[in-house]
Amino acid sequence: MTQQHNNLGINHHDAQETLESINKRTGRNMPQAIATGAVLVILIAGTLLISPHAFAYLLIAFMIMGVWELRVDFATVGVHISPIALWLCSILMLLSSYYAPDHLLALGVSLGASLIIVSLAAAFNPFSGGRVHRAVASKMAGQAQQVVPSSSQATEPGRFADICVSIFSVLYIPLLAAFLVFLLVQPSPQIKVMMAIFIPALGDTGGLVFGAAFGKHKLSPRISPKKSYEGLAGSMLFCTVGSLLFYGFAFQADFLNGGWWKPIVMGIVIAITGTFGDLCASMLKRDMGIKDMGHLLKGHGGILDRVDSILISAPFFFVMFTLFGV
Repeated sequence: MTQQHNNLGINHHDAQETLESINKRTGRNMPQAIATGAVLVILIAGTLLISPHAFAYLLIAFMIMGVWELRVDFATVGVHISPIALWLCSILMLLSSYYAPDHLLALGVSLGASLIIVSLAAAFNPFSGGRVHRAVASKMAGQAQQVVPSSSQATEPGRFADICVSIFSVLYIPLLAAFLVFLLVQPSPQIKVMMAIFIPALGDTGGLVFGAAFGKHKLSPRISPKKSYEGLAGSMLFCTVGSLLFYGFAFQADFLNGGWWKPIVMGIVIAITGTFGDLCASMLKRDMGIKDMGHLLKGHGGILDRVDSILISAPFFFVMFTLFGV
């Protein structure tokens, strides 16, 4: 009995060490990340199955939370954006793109109006607010270590920087998210949006698994030390397999009628764009000296940490589905 108890203790210790090693190599708390990912899958898939309208409003809710994360992140380096203006513009762009008869025209008009609104809001924003100061203090206090020391935190960049960052925020969040909305008004909207969300997520998973297991050759050590060419290969493999399964199931007639190559192209393209989105987000975080965009998703960081590859890939999905004629 004592021997069995000792064996159990040894096995538990070995399992704990293995888990800690995996967490260290991936840079995440993997049990939390898996649990959070499962909840997100259920939430997104369930909302899509209920109604495309419901998903459009869920997307707006995610973008609103993402804007708040950006506000706090940029405030750590003395740059201030107006969340109210960005919230209103995000809602305007996404709803007009969804409900207007001419979706592309509606996006163009609402984008132009949004750029003017957020620029004026940034130029005349009198203060950043006490709540954001408290959020910044909490974020920096809870940060295990800053990625890089940021000298820009010592001075206020000024109004011009506020305006530029506000414009960037519009282009990064609601503009890219609008392409997910465009998929909602195409034929077979549920399956297309599922592909646009879950294939980049599969790419992230493949990159994580292959990077942790085989990663030796760094892809961009200055921007993201954990990214490797082996991880990129895993991302391509997972994206391609996922694309083949989704496409073969949803568009079987086109797949069997010579369109088998389309999901292969899709998988390779999305693996590259998803990795590029991750690198862009990593570069942004390193410049600001932060580790995660937020803390809303346990094991993943913030909303934007989870959707960066999805957002950057959304326009490519829209273009590919349009060109593929499905």
